Amino acid sequence: MPPRTIPTSSSPLKFSIPIRQQYRCLSCSLRLSQSPSQPQQPQPQDASTTHFGFQSIPSTAKISRVSSVFSSVATSYDTMNDLMSLGIHRLWKDHFVRSLNPGSPPPSPPSNSRTPWTMLDVAGGTGDIAFRLLDHSTLINGDQESKVIVSDINPSMLSEGKKRALSTAYSSSPRLEWLEANAEALPPQIQDESIDLYTVAFGIRNFTHKHLALREAYRVLKPSGVFACLEFSHVDRFPLLNAVYKRWSFGAIPVIGELVAGDRGSYQYLVESIERFPRQREWRDMIRQAGFLVPGMDGEGDGGWEDLMGGIAAIHKGVKPID
Repeated sequence: MPPRTIPTSSSPLKFSIPIRQQYRCLSCSLRLSQSPSQPQQPQPQDASTTHFGFQSIPSTAKISRVSSVFSSVATSYDTMNDLMSLGIHRLWKDHFVRSLNPGSPPPSPPSNSRTPWTMLDVAGGTGDIAFRLLDHSTLINGDQESKVIVSDINPSMLSEGKKRALSTAYSSSPRLEWLEANAEALPPQIQDESIDLYTVAFGIRNFTHKHLALREAYRVLKPSGVFACLEFSHVDRFPLLNAVYKRWSFGAIPVIGELVAGDRGSYQYLVESIERFPRQREWRDMIRQAGFLVPGMDGEGDGGWEDLMGGIAAIHKGVKPID
């Protein structure tokens, strides 16, 4: 069976990492340079409070507050992402999925069989990533069996995704499942080491306890399975672009949100949630501390993520080591 790879950057000349059994050597080599190899659980400074945008609120209140936001924006979700990404979130999602090359590769002699993947798309209620994962598996890898479980804590987002699925080939397919669940404590039906690929796009910044979500991702992924995150991030390396983007984000997006969706408060929160999300290096280190190996890190501790448009968004990946 020919190896398949997950590129560590958008350039075809960059180092890339094979999937499945080929990760065995990666795990062995990276384990030495990316200790600790066992999952750790970074603790929030104050477990009783957390942030909701720029507000400090009781941790127990965040789920309901975030749920209210996404219930409000569910039907205008694409408009929200268009405003926050300057209209190119679809291209980012396409690139994100291509970089993962989901689906089981065509069998090669002497084997005439393939092992389907089970993929979990977390905070994926509208189906944007799930549909792309299935399309890529089917059209690029000829895989008609791999499936995606779409998990979201918000029933309004799941309802929107099910509506959108009606216009795809997967609306009544067993390859697409919908699950209402909290990513920080996934239900027992998502068993230990049962998932080949865990994706989360534009969602994890809204989680109350991100370290718990990372711990759950590590638990459910198979050895050599991949955690992949696409999220709005920070443009710190380009001061001029950073200043322009922040002026747009804080000055225009809430106002446009009020005009387009009649909901200034939700859009104000979403802008603030980006600012509160960890910087790229800090988020990479949290992924490492959860036990994952991070492709793309050099020997000096630099790298380990891919910036999009200078850091307006970023892709982070982690590989669960083979014991």
